[in-house]
Amino acid sequence: MADQGWAMKGELVLSCNCTVFCPCVLSLGNHPPTEGYCQTWAGFRIDAGHFGEVDLSGLNLGLVMEIPGYMSRGNWTAGLFIDKRASVYAVRALTRIFTGKAGGTTSLLAILVGKFLGVEQAPITYETRDRTRIFQIPKIIDGAVTPISGKDRDKDTVISNSEYWIAPEIIVAKSDKSKMRAFGRNWNFAGRSAEICKLDWRGP
Repeated sequence: MADQGWAMKGELVLSCNCTVFCPCVLSLGNHPPTEGYCQTWAGFRIDAGHFGEVDLSGLNLGLVMEIPGYMSRGNWTAGLFIDKRASVYAVRALTRIFTGKAGGTTSLLAILVGKFLGVEQAPITYETRDRTRIFQIPKIIDGAVTPISGKDRDKDTVISNSEYWIAPEIIVAKSDKSKMRAFGRNWNFAGRSAEICKLDWRGP
């Protein structure tokens, strides 16, 4: 499966333990998280995607990460949840992409992740209700993230033209609800930093 072209488009939502908006976004990983370390989960909705001839469209994913300090210094720990509807070929492809082995947008994960906790398949839902993103993996992640309004209360606060590796445009958000229990972790980040981004990744 090496060196195959891949791409995915959709949306992602991320919730972390930072008490105010994550400084890693603006500093590009050169400033520590507000608590000195990062604990985060991210939910992905793939509207259209492929890895070579393997179709990834319509699948949802969850990613759990721990970073001990500066994001740019590595030693990350990560675990991956893949939609139970995914075929065995899609699971292999997505595992390759999210471990950085497929190159492209996620290639830095091969360098920065020092410990990979593994892959689990589960039912995963990603919904939008009004402006709030609802991301759920039963008994694992229960999240609700809402954008923070700007001066125009009908519009989101947005960071644009960023070099942030996840996306150049980031919607500043807050977690209304954010619980994660997996891999021996038990987190609750309600009221803390969150972000919503367009998913537009590709490789190699």
